Amino acid sequence: MIRTLCRFAALASIATMAPAQTTPSSSVRSPADLYGPLFDAVQQGHVFADGKTFVDAVPKRATAAIMADYARTKPAGPALKAFVLANFVVPGENDRGSGDLRTHVRRLWPQLVRQPVAPVAGSSALPLPAAYVVPGGRFREIYYWDSYFTMLGLKVDGQEPLVESMIEDFTSLIERYGHIPNGTRTYYLSRSQPPYYALMLDLSTNTDPVVAKRRLAALRAEHAFWMKGTACLNGKPACLRVVRMPDGSVLNRYYDDRDTPRDESYAEDVETAGKAAPRLAADTQRNLRAGAESGWDFSSRWLRDPQSLATIHAIDIVPVDLNSLLWMMERRIAERCRTVNDTPCATAFTTLATKRKTAIDRYLWQANTARYADWDLSKREPTASINAAMLHPLFVGLASPAQAKAVAATVRKSLVAEGGLRTTTLNTGQQWDEPNGWAPLQWVAIAGLDANREPALAKDIAKRWLGTVGAAYAETGKMLEKYNIEQRTPGGGGEYPVQDGFGWTNGVTSAILDRYPDLASQAK
Repeated sequence: MIRTLCRFAALASIATMAPAQTTPSSSVRSPADLYGPLFDAVQQGHVFADGKTFVDAVPKRATAAIMADYARTKPAGPALKAFVLANFVVPGENDRGSGDLRTHVRRLWPQLVRQPVAPVAGSSALPLPAAYVVPGGRFREIYYWDSYFTMLGLKVDGQEPLVESMIEDFTSLIERYGHIPNGTRTYYLSRSQPPYYALMLDLSTNTDPVVAKRRLAALRAEHAFWMKGTACLNGKPACLRVVRMPDGSVLNRYYDDRDTPRDESYAEDVETAGKAAPRLAADTQRNLRAGAESGWDFSSRWLRDPQSLATIHAIDIVPVDLNSLLWMMERRIAERCRTVNDTPCATAFTTLATKRKTAIDRYLWQANTARYADWDLSKREPTASINAAMLHPLFVGLASPAQAKAVAATVRKSLVAEGGLRTTTLNTGQQWDEPNGWAPLQWVAIAGLDANREPALAKDIAKRWLGTVGAAYAETGKMLEKYNIEQRTPGGGGEYPVQDGFGWTNGVTSAILDRYPDLASQAK
């Protein structure tokens, strides 16, 4: 897409140096001219609610061939709409493509690309310097952790310039705000999301030392954001995003700098806080916001009563996924500091990573139940939740061979469903619980298991997930945000309808098919 834009810019530059050659408008054929009787039947029959829909459609094959088939079959009623959908890519309607999911995803990338943002005064948009990809649907801006999984697909689909431009956007956000916000809206600035920036940098092929220096500075600034609470612990069990464990070691939690209702879910948060009375509304709202920072908004992971969102206590939870990602970040910073011969930095961050691993092994690893668990600060014990976050230590390379083997056994027993990896084992109506499955968690499991001598289980999850995506695609013609992996249908639950587009599902689908090309038949 970026190469295409550059070519357009070059052509525009050339055009300014030569006399313009115009095409008479009378010689350009409109859809009414091209499709005559088909056009009349579609528009007069109100096949689409908006008359602009069909005239913006793109034919899938030669116009003459389409019109010949129309003249031969003369479809009417529902058959007419089916004929149009079979022969055109229709805005807002199902584009079923060729039945090849990989091809369909590649066609979707340009539709999800947005150009640099210069916000209108008074709007909530944050400025961005470079092109980026949005998830789709109601998610009209760039999101933090979504983007890593989207970028996996962009990279294997030959869209490296977009990977680099998105890294530029995230680097810019850290430089301007000190962290990467949940999404690029003013109302997201008080929180971040699972920190994947270090892994995004692993996808880059840019070797410019000036760029590397700038990115290292940004990575260190992001780490400082997560560790800012260290300075205000002062004997308290937690401050901001930092927690003090019983032995004095330091780990992290999700948080939000505000304790008001979320702008984007204002009425919902007011209602939830009302149900939590006499608990202070600010306490409930802070916890709702912290749950949103986790990306798992919402899940029984964060609830005292799994059936009641009003019991959310996300800031009491020390999550295994967050701390695994921060361990990985500390390791990456140490590696990058060694590359530029900054020995004090490399030593300091190696020490931080070592201490974090020790704390994770002591508090989050549960040998007796063969899993990694979140830790409940309020109860000073691991939570009972069995969930897909336990695979993050394998994904980042933190787990030992014995730990990885034990986790794999638990995954086989409790988390493998007909259509992929379960998010949790509880059905609560929250979208980050059973029966929903999510693309990023599938990839974390697949990559983590494959890297830890569990290739068969990794591929089995990939096969099951592709079967789910393929089945829903065959039914709806869309790539969806989440899926019901028990029934292999579109997902449900949560605060909004299931969205289509969809960035991270596209990215993970392409990444899986790149890793396992022999599974392509599962995706049809």
